[in-house]
Amino acid sequence: MSLESSLKQILIGEALLSDAQFETALHAAREAQRPLEKELLERELATEPQLLRAMGQALGLPYRDSLAGVEVPQEFLERVPLHFVRRHNVVAVGRRDGRLEVATAAALETNPLDDLAMLLGVEVEPVLAPTIQIVSLIDRAYENKSRLGGILDNVMEQLSDEGPQINSVQPIGSEDLLDIGDKAPVIQLVRQILYEAFQVRASDVHIQPREEDVLVRFRIDGILYDRLTFPKALQDSMISRIKVMGNMDIAEKRTPQDGRATMTLRDREIDLRMSVVPACFGERAVLRLLDKGTRLFGLEDVGLLPDDMAKLLRVIQFTHGVIFVTGPTGSGKTTTLYGMLNKINSSQTNCITIEDPIEYRLHGISQIQVTDQKGMTFASGLRSVLRQDPDVIMVGEVRDLETARIAIQAALTGHLVFSTLHTNDSAGSLTRLLDLGIEPYLVASAMIAVIAQRLVRVICPHCKESLIPEAEPLRELGVAREELINGVLYRGRGCKECFQTGYFGRTGIYELFAIDEETRVQIMERRNATEIKRSAIERGLKTLRMDGAQKAIAGLTTAAEVLRVTQMDAV
Repeated sequence: MSLESSLKQILIGEALLSDAQFETALHAAREAQRPLEKELLERELATEPQLLRAMGQALGLPYRDSLAGVEVPQEFLERVPLHFVRRHNVVAVGRRDGRLEVATAAALETNPLDDLAMLLGVEVEPVLAPTIQIVSLIDRAYENKSRLGGILDNVMEQLSDEGPQINSVQPIGSEDLLDIGDKAPVIQLVRQILYEAFQVRASDVHIQPREEDVLVRFRIDGILYDRLTFPKALQDSMISRIKVMGNMDIAEKRTPQDGRATMTLRDREIDLRMSVVPACFGERAVLRLLDKGTRLFGLEDVGLLPDDMAKLLRVIQFTHGVIFVTGPTGSGKTTTLYGMLNKINSSQTNCITIEDPIEYRLHGISQIQVTDQKGMTFASGLRSVLRQDPDVIMVGEVRDLETARIAIQAALTGHLVFSTLHTNDSAGSLTRLLDLGIEPYLVASAMIAVIAQRLVRVICPHCKESLIPEAEPLRELGVAREELINGVLYRGRGCKECFQTGYFGRTGIYELFAIDEETRVQIMERRNATEIKRSAIERGLKTLRMDGAQKAIAGLTTAAEVLRVTQMDAV
């Protein structure tokens, strides 16, 4: 009996399709000169598991519904490169009777299995399994294939034999971080460093030359941690490889250079932004990792407490005025701005942004990239945007008097303007505008609210534990012991899930200053920031430290973390 007849008998016998459906699919497959199983799948006459199970019965091959818990033999991982198993979607799942069992979703494609048999020098026996199970097993197996220490030893051994290697070929498209099997030693090392950085949620990788060696550090949740040191002999090769990835000039060592690249890890794309600068012990590189698969946070996710959320939702409904978000670099200002934009964006609203750089693509919002070399600055871009009939404008940053003046005028002529400033607290933003040269009456008329913010690390849920706090941290937080829930605060003990830090992820703490009439009078009188803030606290302003204290009491973060990122309140 032919394979087609056997397959027909099994599929019809299991009531998966009718005789007419099978014959129609068979006729179409022959006309298109394509495999019958692909035609059946495309016509959705059977699912892949159903079809593979039937193919297994017809061919006398074993079928596995799941590959969970399967360990791929070490010899397979060491001798079969990732690009081969990805291209042919095959992976070893064990041994039986001296033969290597290899999972495949293409029962009739024997060439890859023959190639494996020749490469490994053993007989290969196919096992049918769904594509998604095979892909998942490949990812798990090759993720655990190697670690930095082992790769560094391998790199040093190869370099001692062959001398330093630089791959001078510019990568085309997106490279797979797990694909290191057939690469030059330095490429293996760079990819493994990036892969491990991604695994521990690092936002930046620092490669810092020192007098005797080179230090690799990861920034995790805003804090730098030493990860690895490697010999000075590898320094030039490492930096040259990074330059090649970022399309920089590898011969230029005296001036700073910037570059960009894209890597893939499984089905996720990672943007790399690279900076190389000359330093006293050689060139220093910093690579920022931006995971394109990370979802954009909404206002509900950034850490606003219910009363602040209600207040913010009220002020962003205004039709005109200026709202500033303020804080140091890396404090989450852009994420908050995007959250506000997404909240008010609608088909009835024309929202335009001017950014440097554009960090996330926002659906339904026009985003403009600042390019100083071509004359597109924040100020010139803002002038052009005002001729585009906007309802809402977001300006990435107010850096100078010209930009500040145009933003204020836009607010006074009927536009809602969002922007950022670099000041320590909310009241400081008001006096900063006056210092730039904006007239007090314009600031008083245009300002709606100022949001100061910081990021604090969140206690790791896997090793969270309670403790009875000492008196000094409580005093600095401004919290009475009676305010604590059950008299305790919390901390993370440190575990493998959080890189032994006790923290996992970050959230925001906020100082939301809605401008009222008394504040407007104080602006007109040019009062200093301390007076304005003290007066606002008396009227109910919740400062950064107060907001952080509430989150420490709730067990979200630690007292030490709040004290680290906030200043003593002016009272």
